Amino acid sequence: MPLQLRLSGSNDCALGLRHDLDRRSADRRGVARGTPERRRRDRRRARLRHLIFASLALTVPHQLKYSAPKALPSGPRVSTTIDSVVAVPPAKAYEGIIREAAALYRVDPSLIRSVMQAESAFDPSAVSRTGAMGLMQLMPDIAEAFDVVHPFDPRENIMAGTRLLRELLDQHRGNLRLAIASYNAGPTAVAHYGKVPPFPETLGYVKRVTGLIADARNASNDND
Repeated sequence: MPLQLRLSGSNDCALGLRHDLDRRSADRRGVARGTPERRRRDRRRARLRHLIFASLALTVPHQLKYSAPKALPSGPRVSTTIDSVVAVPPAKAYEGIIREAAALYRVDPSLIRSVMQAESAFDPSAVSRTGAMGLMQLMPDIAEAFDVVHPFDPRENIMAGTRLLRELLDQHRGNLRLAIASYNAGPTAVAHYGKVPPFPETLGYVKRVTGLIADARNASNDND
């Protein structure tokens, strides 16, 4: 006959045994675990700490990265300082090239300077509606004829424009007005009329350039 072991309630408690159906409300935790607001606040703080530590892990290694000092060049060193900056007026910015071209092609510097002022107002990037380029407004066929590789380069442009003036002066036997008119309207138009062509633009151009030359010569005489 099988034996049956029966434990009384008091013995159950003594042995520390508990059946699921025997749990009583008195056995529940007497102290509350905390309000919902407090638990949410704790979780937010934990997330914040996690973000702070994560950001430090990403940034601190870069800030603490060691950089070896660059070796200084051997030998004497020269240091310079800029005390002031003086802007050069456009009319004076190309004086060296103008004088070089004038000496090379035997052309009055005031003529080169006056043509440049009338043509482009000393703007090396100027382009006309007809395609003339640079300081002295070289037409593409003139630039090609004089082997100008970079028409917007001031030196190439001024040298080619001065060479053209020299050829026009020679063609018109030193007649300044006809040479200036040919620079504006072309030698063919001047040859056709035998004088300054009666074009309003050309007439105004000749008047302006000769006036600029006269002003430059007068200013030079005053300085002397």
